[in-house]
Amino acid sequence: MFKNALVYRIVSWNAPTLADVQERLAAARFCACGATQMESAGWLEPRGEKHAALVESIAGHWILRLCTETKAVPGSVVRSELEARLDQVEAETGRRPKGKRAKELKEEIVHALLPRAFPKRAFTPVWIDLRSRLVIVGAASAKKADAIVTRLVELLGHGIVLRPLQTELSPAAAMSAWLSDQQGPAGFSLDRECELKQPDSEKATVRYARHTLEIDEVAAHIAQGKLPTQLAMTWNARVSFVLTETLALKKVKLLDVVIEGAGPDAGFDADVAITTGELAPLIADLVAALGGELDREQPPQVNAPAANDEPLAA
Repeated sequence: MFKNALVYRIVSWNAPTLADVQERLAAARFCACGATQMESAGWLEPRGEKHAALVESIAGHWILRLCTETKAVPGSVVRSELEARLDQVEAETGRRPKGKRAKELKEEIVHALLPRAFPKRAFTPVWIDLRSRLVIVGAASAKKADAIVTRLVELLGHGIVLRPLQTELSPAAAMSAWLSDQQGPAGFSLDRECELKQPDSEKATVRYARHTLEIDEVAAHIAQGKLPTQLAMTWNARVSFVLTETLALKKVKLLDVVIEGAGPDAGFDADVAITTGELAPLIADLVAALGGELDREQPPQVNAPAANDEPLAA
């Protein structure tokens, strides 16, 4: 369900009812790109079933799914067509278009070719954990996640304020210490992948893949000033992932011991329960390993929906 994850703190929110959220999502439901539209985004049923709810509540965890469709014309096709157009204009007028006019011709070409472009869809899960006051976006890119969070804030309203989760220790500093000590923090083991980068204009980079990290060579790179930007880890022999310098989790994978316990016929509800049941404590332990959450001026406040607010039926 979550291959990547970026975590946001809910600073404050007067949480609406599920029925209210469903109504708001319905007004922003996904629609495919029009003939000359380059991008479209909206919400779809997390279960993947038509006419199901657009927000699912499983054991107090709210699950949403954003669909983004993009259409792009290959750059080589645009360049080829543009050159032909420029040659044609030059032959007819004796002058080759440049600057603004050349740009206008390029835009006309893209606009004309878009109806024949193949659309590409991407799906991003969003998990709202009211109990822990967190929003987890299934993306590794901060830019992509921030765009989704902006969409969420506009959609959910009710005074919601979100900000990226921050810790007392930066991930880069903590990863440096773990690699230098050749040992992960309590509950975590270091795996066989990492990236070290020099924080200067040269950006000299060293990558290890399928290679033990418990060697003096890694510590030597860190002693020379390189900082870890990615580090593969495993939590309690249950979930493997790659931690990045931006506190993103990439390549998240539930290990066999977790999957086998779920059974072969686990459905959507079980999938959500297992995923949230593993990732919630993983995130808590990781934050603790990074020195705890960065002090805030005021504690986060979330007023949960009324207790009699029933989950929406599938």
